[in-house]
Amino acid sequence: MNAEPRYNDIYYKNTTFNSQILDVVNNNTESLHNYSKPLDWEQLFRDKHPVEIEVGPGKGRFLLEASKQYPNINYVGVERAQKYVEITRLRFEKYIRHFSVDEKSGLFENVRLVWTDANYFLTRYVPDTSVQAYHVYFPDPWPKARQQKRRIFRNKDFLKAIARTLISGYGKLYLMTDYVEYFNEIQDRLGQHKALRLVLSDPEPYKNITTNFEMKYQSDGREIYRAVYEKM
Repeated sequence: MNAEPRYNDIYYKNTTFNSQILDVVNNNTESLHNYSKPLDWEQLFRDKHPVEIEVGPGKGRFLLEASKQYPNINYVGVERAQKYVEITRLRFEKYIRHFSVDEKSGLFENVRLVWTDANYFLTRYVPDTSVQAYHVYFPDPWPKARQQKRRIFRNKDFLKAIARTLISGYGKLYLMTDYVEYFNEIQDRLGQHKALRLVLSDPEPYKNITTNFEMKYQSDGREIYRAVYEKM
């Protein structure tokens, strides 16, 4: 059995043809394939603010809180499951409606949701040395032995893309999981990349923002494992 996933152009052609980019404020949706490769962040957000990417935002709690607290950072949430893209979009919509957010305030103009495969997006659309930080919180551990080849951190192209697209010198990768075996595997695999080094376990400046999974697992009494890596 292959220990790592095998993805190719044929696979992505069949799984990403409906890929979209969503503007949560204006509720605009456009096919990802209408954009050039790699993306022009300045054109997408209409400003020059730094870009951070969350892989798998789930129900969107971190994405909403981070983009609200740091309006001068542009956030991209990449999610493969359409169900969670819609849940995240509705989360922003409900917040805007509930708090009567004025369109002129600019709140959440710094957010884009991307409905597509994360590896496909990183390897094909994200420009070199253009990302200030990646956030990967509670990635699916695929606990069964026959499923473990699907673990995203087993994908060498994904790891290379993170190293290639982070800004040299201070670009960071924030990790969090409750699955210790997978956490150890992730550390082993990241340790093989000379461009990345483990710098700390306290995820500043985001330590006060919790994800849905983090809140749930903490209430269940599970231990949470964290790590932060920096591009050399």
